[in-house]
Amino acid sequence: MKLVQLAKQVADSQKRGLEMDKITLSNPELTVNQAYEIQKLSINETITDKNKFIGWKMGLTSKAKQQQVGVKEAIYGRLTSSMELQKPFLKVGELIHPRVEPEFAFLFKEELKGTNITAKDVWRAVECVFLALEVIDSRYKNFSFTLTDVVADNASSAKILLSNQAYSPYHTDWAQTEVKLYQNGEIRKKGRGEAVLDHPIHSIVELVKMIDREGLSIQSGMIVLVGGITDAVSVQADDEIVADYGDLGKLSLHVTS
Repeated sequence: MKLVQLAKQVADSQKRGLEMDKITLSNPELTVNQAYEIQKLSINETITDKNKFIGWKMGLTSKAKQQQVGVKEAIYGRLTSSMELQKPFLKVGELIHPRVEPEFAFLFKEELKGTNITAKDVWRAVECVFLALEVIDSRYKNFSFTLTDVVADNASSAKILLSNQAYSPYHTDWAQTEVKLYQNGEIRKKGRGEAVLDHPIHSIVELVKMIDREGLSIQSGMIVLVGGITDAVSVQADDEIVADYGDLGKLSLHVTS
């Protein structure tokens, strides 16, 4: 019953855009596995005919970040249709601590499941790849949390923007694709796809194995955000964010109040 109550608390904070105390402050005994249960329950609170479960996101996909927080694997979160921005405008008045990072999003045409999944299996199941911007927004005060807290908060998922153009998975070497992130015309971050577990495909392999513990899978038609290529930048009203992917094009986001 406690997990259900905590899930309702998290879901309410996400819905209303109001910050909350870390749930581990009052529940220090919570485990990461329980946090994933809270995540599932809180997202299920939001699922309706108009807000469907559309896929997964990966977090902590940088080995440096994993070492920094003392974990040996990435974390995952759930994506719903209401998170997807249909136009390149972000209203920060609905959010608490919005930050933006460039990513790749993979769309799948076949189901992927099991613990013996390989990169070859993943490539065979990919329909196409999109350029993406993810907006993360921790609901916790001061953007401060433990691993258990962030998992329960759906890995800080908030909004996503996908490129209009989709690319063949074989179009380029996604590990060597460079991204430069600009904020109001000034370059703030840059990185390559290899920042995501050495290659974005490894992120998907790891995701499949992790969600298999819950008996879940990547289903046909789902998208997966593989993880930030650079660190995220904090944004506020009137900011202009541009992710420049070189020959693949640019993805822009206009931030409003």
